[in-house]
Amino acid sequence: MGMPGPFELVIILIIVILIFGGKRLKNIAGDLGNAVKGFKSSMKDSEKKTDDAIESKVEK
Repeated sequence: MGMPGPFELVIILIIVILIFGGKRLKNIAGDLGNAVKGFKSSMKDSEKKTDDAIESKVEK
């Protein structure tokens, strides 16, 4: 049992749209996008703090 093909993906998408509705699906996608942006931002901040801590230990 492999990955679903394009026809199966279209059927799944239609079912999801029928269950949730277009407007709610758009809101869910927007919320997911914001969550990904926040996660990436947090990762960059964490890397910067780690780099700064390493640099400060090397300088001492």
